[in-house]
Amino acid sequence: MPRAAVLDFETTGLSPDLGDRATEIAVVIVEAGRVVDRYASLKNAGVAIPAYITEFTGITNAMVRAAPPAATVMVDVHKFVGTTPLVAHNASFDRRFWLAELARAGLPAQSPFACTMRLARRLYPNAPDHKLGTLVDLHRLPRSGASHRALADAEMAASLWTRMAEDLRRVHGVAEPTYVLMQRLQTCSRKGVAAFLRREAGT
Repeated sequence: MPRAAVLDFETTGLSPDLGDRATEIAVVIVEAGRVVDRYASLKNAGVAIPAYITEFTGITNAMVRAAPPAATVMVDVHKFVGTTPLVAHNASFDRRFWLAELARAGLPAQSPFACTMRLARRLYPNAPDHKLGTLVDLHRLPRSGASHRALADAEMAASLWTRMAEDLRRVHGVAEPTYVLMQRLQTCSRKGVAAFLRREAGT
């Protein structure tokens, strides 16, 4: 399976359009089905973290005050990712913050996104739900670190991404589940998934 960068943010809220900022970012690089590199950092964006966010993530205002400036972190992570295609669970959320934080730092966005949540809805329609933790437990994938922290969530999403590639090969007979194929699958209608997979398997 080709190289991909699995991304996760922790933030002060739900939308950068409403002034919310990222407080932590993590990226896990996967290649040939295994993790080959990691990046993680808290970010000081100069904004206060609401109490309910601290309760949810464990990230405090004191922690981000001691962290590197947001722009410095984004320069570092932008170099780390390069042009590697990105993956995230519920990618529409992380993509908004990725684009907003890069723009604030004056950096170009140069990588496409794939979404493990949308893919899971196509591959595992009978899962109890498609939350990351539910899917990790369903497939008995490893949990690491504290939940709702960026690195732990990125590592779990990376495990899920790898498992989905394995299932495409083993269960559905797709010889080479490329990043582009998985992007196409996530946009496939639910009724069209079976036919899509048969075509890709050559059956």
